[in-house]
Amino acid sequence: MEKLDDNKRKLNPGTGSAYSAGWDIMWKNFIALFVVFIIYALLTGPTSSFQWKADDFGWFMLPLILFGIGFAIFVSGPIGYSADWVFLKAVRGEKFEVKDLFTVFQRNYWNAVLGNVIVVIIVGMGIAMLIIPGIIFACRLAFVPYLIVDREMEVTEALSKSWEMTKGYGWDIFFMAIVAIPVAIIGLLALFFGIIVSAIWIKTSFAAMYQAVVEKEGYFQEVLEG
Repeated sequence: MEKLDDNKRKLNPGTGSAYSAGWDIMWKNFIALFVVFIIYALLTGPTSSFQWKADDFGWFMLPLILFGIGFAIFVSGPIGYSADWVFLKAVRGEKFEVKDLFTVFQRNYWNAVLGNVIVVIIVGMGIAMLIIPGIIFACRLAFVPYLIVDREMEVTEALSKSWEMTKGYGWDIFFMAIVAIPVAIIGLLALFFGIIVSAIWIKTSFAAMYQAVVEKEGYFQEVLEG
């Protein structure tokens, strides 16, 4: 596992620490992460384009709607998991390439598909249960993408492990999500470039949080020993 020495830094779990690390790592790898994010956005963009209003619905739209749902489940979701893994590699100081966005199709693909669907269902059901359970589920299952792609875990194992790893860090992850809102708003105000910068910063920061927990709690020692 090849390391990039200039990216090495001590990581500490916490909202401020994660965003600070994410900021530094983002700028050290900005061009590469910029290219990765643009391609990721282009690949997953079709999902957001399949929007419709109930008043405008017609049966002729059903094939398009089904295609959009299928694309989200079998393409956008898994690529999103792979993108999280790319940002994790940047946090670890490992070299990464655009082709890493497609790693999920050869590496634990079906668990990525099922994991994404199951997490969405669990969080959605939690939100339906007076919102707060959904927030809890979202925070406690935040590490599932990294565990499925990086550790190649099965869905049930990844769900259980994420729940275990986030114990004691749920509030930190929650506050990270809260901080992401003004970061995204500021990015929107800065238009195209600002939106990209804010998105890259947020994704890098969440990857930094995951890696910080791994390092502090001693999970997966072979990762630390590299």
